[in-house]
Amino acid sequence: MTSGDKQDNASATAEPDFAKAFQELARGERAAAALENHLDSLERKIEDLLAKADADEKNLGTQAQSQSKPSSANPPSAEKEPRPS
Repeated sequence: MTSGDKQDNASATAEPDFAKAFQELARGERAAAALENHLDSLERKIEDLLAKADADEKNLGTQAQSQSKPSSANPPSAEKEPRPS
């Protein structure tokens, strides 16, 4: 074999290696894009859940405050019957 034959043989095997590497790279890019889309979806769901939890917490706080405050229309002293002396 001459040195020219070795170079031709090396370049012939290098081309399929490059093609295979590019195919694997493209497959990796597609997998990364799919994972990124999935993570974005999960992030949106988490944000929605956190927003709902925050709103629910505020609603519970508002309800607790309204139940613990006496009504101004019926003050506690007006609700009690006077004791006979």
